[in-house]
Amino acid sequence: MRIALASDHAGFALKDELAAWLRDSGHDVLDLGTNSTDSVDYPEFGARLANAVASGEAERGIAVCGSGIGISIAVNRNPKCRCARVDDPLSAQLAREHNDANVLALGGRLIGSDMAKACVMEFLGTDFAGGRHQRRVDQLSQLLQESD
Repeated sequence: MRIALASDHAGFALKDELAAWLRDSGHDVLDLGTNSTDSVDYPEFGARLANAVASGEAERGIAVCGSGIGISIAVNRNPKCRCARVDDPLSAQLAREHNDANVLALGGRLIGSDMAKACVMEFLGTDFAGGRHQRRVDQLSQLLQESD
């Protein structure tokens, strides 16, 4: 699976660790930065990630900032992205299963490496359930069309 990763400076260390771990696990990783702990603005990196997922350049995305909140908001500005900020594997599983999330957001200052990896494993290993959940996911796109 091709997975895009992006972070701001506060998420840089976790993003890099996850990227290496994913490569070692056999995934194709698209690292969209940042590449240091120098201060940067999370909206830029959230937009890069959202564009990669929305265009099909990557199948899924992982976004990391200090809390996971700001970058998740940035990713969700793209109507083709459904980014879920999670702290535990069950939330990651349900984000995929019920919401067809295609981007996972993590808080680099809030979650440990092992828990982050457990969340990513659930996110990547869970299929969308469809059924009644498809109707609800479709409604998300309809909300965007109605606001135009």
